[in-house]
Amino acid sequence: MELKKKKFQVPHTYVIIGILLAIITILTYIVPAGSFDRIEDAELGRTMVVQGSFKFIEQSPVSPFRMFMAIVEGMVSASDIIFFIFFAYGFVFLLIKTGAFYGSMGALIKKFKGKEAFILPFFMIMFGICGSTFGLYEEVYGLLPAFIGIAIALGYDGLVGGAAVVLGTVTGFAAATLNPFSIGIAQGIAGLPIGSGIGFRIICFIVFQGTAILYLMHYAKKVKANPEASIVKGVKFKISEGMTREDMEKLPFTGKHKLIMMLFVCTIAGLVYGTSQLGWYLTELSTLFLIMTIAIGLIGGFNLSQIANFFVEAVSDVIFGALVVGIARSLTIIMDEGKIIDTFVYYISSGLTNLSTSIAAIGMVIAQNIINFFIPSGSGQAATSMPIMVPLADAIGMNRQIAVLAFQFGDGFSNMFWPTVVATECGLMGLPIEKWYKFMTPLFIIMVILQFIMITISVLINYGPF
Repeated sequence: MELKKKKFQVPHTYVIIGILLAIITILTYIVPAGSFDRIEDAELGRTMVVQGSFKFIEQSPVSPFRMFMAIVEGMVSASDIIFFIFFAYGFVFLLIKTGAFYGSMGALIKKFKGKEAFILPFFMIMFGICGSTFGLYEEVYGLLPAFIGIAIALGYDGLVGGAAVVLGTVTGFAAATLNPFSIGIAQGIAGLPIGSGIGFRIICFIVFQGTAILYLMHYAKKVKANPEASIVKGVKFKISEGMTREDMEKLPFTGKHKLIMMLFVCTIAGLVYGTSQLGWYLTELSTLFLIMTIAIGLIGGFNLSQIANFFVEAVSDVIFGALVVGIARSLTIIMDEGKIIDTFVYYISSGLTNLSTSIAAIGMVIAQNIINFFIPSGSGQAATSMPIMVPLADAIGMNRQIAVLAFQFGDGFSNMFWPTVVATECGLMGLPIEKWYKFMTPLFIIMVILQFIMITISVLINYGPF
């Protein structure tokens, strides 16, 4: 009797994160626990690491029961992001139910017939500028469903739409010019004028953003010409089920639809203004989406009970992605409780001490990329790594501005790749994580090479404070 070979199946996203969680839990028994001393910096309003204060401490292994408890705590800890996703997706879901979203997409297709290739690059540049200047990041998660729909309407696949949002924002955040959550904090710690060195960072922004756009649109053009070439062939994106480009072109776009889409534009404008000028974050943005969901539902002709039912339906569609956020958060909880984050930071930074300036600069980029796995928060990573990297830069004769550049590259670009962040983005797109890696790996390698090139140039020109 001939035995059939079983085809390998990539595990469910939750299982992949669970495997990582188990590995990290085991590491808390193997990696020595360590800790830096920390002090409050009143001027920056941050808790800072004290350079040279690292010490090994009593081992703090995480038990299997505690590992599972971390998943629950991750859900609670990430509740602001999870509920933001619910409200943002509910908003887009109501746009669809009113007929305004697909009606506007049909009108967009007809208006830009033959010029569709310019639409997504335009939005990527806008997202990039927002990420580069005032640190737009998680706030765009709510727009993923809308852009998946836009990409499909333009004849691409859902991955193109989701990647346009993620790549545009992440690239802008990483190649930052004025981002207060990365550049601002890092330069403050380094004792550099806030916003200094902006000329070279603008060049970096153009190089990296241009690369991301060219890569995505090359894939988009290939998929449009041959849908069989789509990496996500067979993946069902909820936002577009049962709706083709031809269907959208036949849909009406009435005066009521135009009013609803005007509210959509106002919502995005409110998001940008609130985050950049009023200090809004997820709670305020969730409130904005909730108010606008009710408003467009009423304008669309639904009563409050119907709006509530649609919201529940929307939440059921996006629950997979929302829960990924909480599960991914548990990784950080375990690393923190096992006291191994500071140990990794210490070992990684210590390896750079005796290197030449150019090699050390590249080493800093690599180090910051690795540290970003353990500390995915930009401001948290700055407060932990920059007090170590700045004295190191001084010791080897490197300009502090280069240390800041290495930090911003490492803090941002690996967000395209590390599962601690990618799992969340894939979950929100309804995209199997292995599909993202198949699409993203070549671009990430290109981005790493570009990081090395740009950081080397910064050393050769002695990139300075101004």
